Amino acid sequence: MRRALTEQELHNLAMNIVGKQLEEEGFEFMGINSKPKKNPQYVCLKDKILHFIVVRNVDYPRNTREFDVALMQKVKNQADKFEAKTYYAGVGLSNASNQELPVYLNEDYIVDYQGLIEI
Repeated sequence: MRRALTEQELHNLAMNIVGKQLEEEGFEFMGINSKPKKNPQYVCLKDKILHFIVVRNVDYPRNTREFDVALMQKVKNQADKFEAKTYYAGVGLSNASNQELPVYLNEDYIVDYQGLIEI
């Protein structure tokens, strides 16, 4: 039976995509939070510098590069206390056969992820 992914499942998928990139780039994970409203999702260490990374699943057709400025400023203010860098990672996930449809479990999907945006 066909089932659309829940918001939490879409968020987890976005987190996995970003997490894989961070791992490949040599980031060391200090803390991971998979709750969509609890920020940041990743606290990482690289080159002795702390990084706060906010991950968001972005619904099609919204732009993955646009983010909630007030939220990101709040996270940046927190990161600044730890001399940490702040990043936004927007991940667009959409149905491969028709982008207007939801992403379904065990069906192909398109990823629109253009990397980290430093705040």
